[in-house]
Amino acid sequence: MPKPKLQLAAADTESGLSADRKNVMAETLRRRIVSMELAPGAVVDELAISEEFGLSRPPVRELMRQMAAEGYLELEPNRPARVSPMSYQSLRSFFLAAPLIYVATTQMAASNATSEDVERLKEIQTLFRASIENNDLQSRVLRNDEFHFEIGRIARNAYLMPSLRRVLIDHARLGKIFYRSPTTSDMQKDLEKAVEQHDQIIEAIALRDAQSAGDLVRSHMELSRRRMAEYVIPEGLNVPIQF
Repeated sequence: MPKPKLQLAAADTESGLSADRKNVMAETLRRRIVSMELAPGAVVDELAISEEFGLSRPPVRELMRQMAAEGYLELEPNRPARVSPMSYQSLRSFFLAAPLIYVATTQMAASNATSEDVERLKEIQTLFRASIENNDLQSRVLRNDEFHFEIGRIARNAYLMPSLRRVLIDHARLGKIFYRSPTTSDMQKDLEKAVEQHDQIIEAIALRDAQSAGDLVRSHMELSRRRMAEYVIPEGLNVPIQF
């Protein structure tokens, strides 16, 4: 009788290791996509991923289907998985939907937050502030993503969370493209304003002030929208024209 128990224990250990590897793989792929290490539209090599994380193909395919449902990947029959693209239409949809989703989730977070939730937000905010002080672009993008994802978690709404996750994917990727290391005092002021707005959002959530929380996150989104629009439509060069 001891032998089956040993076999069962070994199977449980193997299953646990596989689950750990899947979790690591999932977090790694998500980070690579939002940080633009995997570019929009890039092929995700299933075999290479399997070998990198020591997993067989079935769990890798299962995870890719999950990530496709979350908006990170696109899957088509008889074609390799690709990172979700960024097109004119997707960016237009992002700018139309993002303010609505951010406001709704932040207002719900203000209604539902516990003291533990607020402390977790403050911890993330400390890391976000440090990334700006250290001029760390990648950390800044990832910490901002983490901050708003945590607000979505606090909102505790199963209908809004998928939409928020999808918005955050492109917000992070846009941030990586458009928010370069600050080279002007204007950019630095925007970053300092973003830190201040995060602090104010946390305070409004802590006070359960849903109206103020929504207004603040709307202004916060406008700050990002303006900076991104300036990148897409830069001021013309002041070059004399000769006839």
